[in-house]
Amino acid sequence: MLETPDGVFVRHATTADAAACAEIYRPYVEQTAFTFETIAPDADEVSRRMVDAQRRLAWVVAEREGETLGYAYAHEFNSRHAYDWTCEMSVYVSMHVRRGGVGRAMYAALLPVLAERGQRRALANVVSSNEASIRMHERAGFHQVGRFERIGYKHGEWHDVTWLQRDL
Repeated sequence: MLETPDGVFVRHATTADAAACAEIYRPYVEQTAFTFETIAPDADEVSRRMVDAQRRLAWVVAEREGETLGYAYAHEFNSRHAYDWTCEMSVYVSMHVRRGGVGRAMYAALLPVLAERGQRRALANVVSSNEASIRMHERAGFHQVGRFERIGYKHGEWHDVTWLQRDL
């Protein structure tokens, strides 16, 4: 699908990737407020989510030398028919390779696929304290469109969420 000069290969995910994706996601759930989930899903649940996302949209993984470095996917933004052309994005990169361009590489592969599948807008909601993710989204062509204040409570604190949008 896409290979970067430093050997990161981005491809469509299969359910065989679910366990690796679950392990990448677990520290975000348990140690950060970057996701508002409070219980890390197991591989079976990630597999179910993967199949659901791929029904209409897409899920990709990034690898280097056989190691899964991250995953990104798009899912339905809203079930009402008028939103059928708008998707919501999620991206998670293994903690030991964050800020190394893996997220950008996955978006570079994923966003054109979404456009080919009829999507016109991509949205991302990012916990406002996750400045690195906001910058990554902006470098990928997203722009900030709103902020919900004190919308989620996790790890004993209230957190704001920044919404970003990009045309496809």
